[in-house]
Amino acid sequence: MGGEMARRYWNIDLEEMMEAGIHFGHGTRKWNSRMAPYISAKHKGIHITNLTRTARFLSEACDLVFDAASRGKQFLIVGTKNKAADSVARAAIRARCHYVNKKWLGGMLTNWSTTETRLQKFRDLRTEQKTGRLNLLPKRDAAMLKRQLSRLQTYLGGIKYMTGVPDIVIIVDQQEEYTALRECITLGIPTICLIDTNCDPDLADISIPANDDAIASIRLILNKLVFAICEGRSSYIRNL
Repeated sequence: MGGEMARRYWNIDLEEMMEAGIHFGHGTRKWNSRMAPYISAKHKGIHITNLTRTARFLSEACDLVFDAASRGKQFLIVGTKNKAADSVARAAIRARCHYVNKKWLGGMLTNWSTTETRLQKFRDLRTEQKTGRLNLLPKRDAAMLKRQLSRLQTYLGGIKYMTGVPDIVIIVDQQEEYTALRECITLGIPTICLIDTNCDPDLADISIPANDDAIASIRLILNKLVFAICEGRSSYIRNL
């Protein structure tokens, strides 16, 4: 990580972070003691995270993704709970990242060959639908294949252009996406993870202490990361 990279300025504003409620953690009873260094106070029975530390980790994460994007690396964003799903899709599409926002199918990365087979099936069905070949089939067969297509679209729609295991994975909720995180750890894929006060900060490569239950909080963090990815991508294109 050269000095050049560390000096980038990501416009991370504490006031904006407070407005998004990033500092609100979980109830004090539901905490992981390893999160102690990132917690600055208790307020009305909930933990409050230290926003200056969050800002530092977020800035570090922005540097990392900027650097990776400027070298043409591939990203996957994972966030499957209802609150996060829309923001995840929107952020990913904006920065041409892959995403999973409905359900993590176990082994999606660790059994990549199975995922590849599913993606091929998905591509074939999409082609058949586009060319109108599905409608030439007997009604029952066509209906069955259309159901299969819509199921594949739901689960794999966000990774349909993924040609291999991603270079960096961004995870929106450590507890919810624990399987995805474990697969990344197994494969040695660098991870950036939002961690609330009930999480383990030592699992991901960069952990960003933040409220993972508020849409505004998730959106703000994703927006900053995605902005850094877009900036990195445009410098990659300029250098080609």
